[in-house]
Amino acid sequence: MMILSSLIHKCSAYRRLLPLTAIVLFSTSALSQAPPKYDAGTETTVKVTITELKLVPPTGGKPIAYLETKSGPDKEKDAVHIFLCPKSFLDQMGITFKPDEAVEVKGSKVKQDGAELILAREMVKSGETLTFRFPDGKPAW
Repeated sequence: MMILSSLIHKCSAYRRLLPLTAIVLFSTSALSQAPPKYDAGTETTVKVTITELKLVPPTGGKPIAYLETKSGPDKEKDAVHIFLCPKSFLDQMGITFKPDEAVEVKGSKVKQDGAELILAREMVKSGETLTFRFPDGKPAW
């Protein structure tokens, strides 16, 4: 029983690390491959709850802001990773995010290194529409 419990715990830890690994690879992919492209054909709208704003890389350079969110009650199972824009663009717009804040995001669902991500185009936050990309997917920054 102890071995089974240990294996379940390890599998859970690996499931939590997979999106983080994809994000790290996404941030370093400029050297090895092109980052994912916005595809209007995969555009979707999701209502999510923010768990955390993160930056890639976390220090130095020109960090890209992304949100860790959840779309249901299970934080791990219902996790959705939403890439927004460079941190400097958020700062220029004066946008901040709080944990447990509900938002609606429209964006392109893409895969990067096996993990699903959403490249945000628009977000409705506290009744205000924020634009990160134009309808053709080109960045607004």
